[in-house]
Amino acid sequence: MPTAYVLINTEADVEEEFINEVNQLDGVKEVASVYGRYDFIVIIESENMKKVKDIITWKIRRIRSVKSTITLIKV
Repeated sequence: MPTAYVLINTEADVEEEFINEVNQLDGVKEVASVYGRYDFIVIIESENMKKVKDIITWKIRRIRSVKSTITLIKV
């Protein structure tokens, strides 16, 4: 099963709102606020890579508070 780790930068002070919104998306297994260069990490699992890509491109990256993403694909 394809798995992606998405490192996300958001606008300031959106933690609770962002976590609630992302947790409602199909395929999201975990979302965590982190310290360091990124604000959040989201773990996505889906039945194929197209669905993983669609979740990132059409769902996560469309959230208003998201400024940038970096996606790491598990091998």
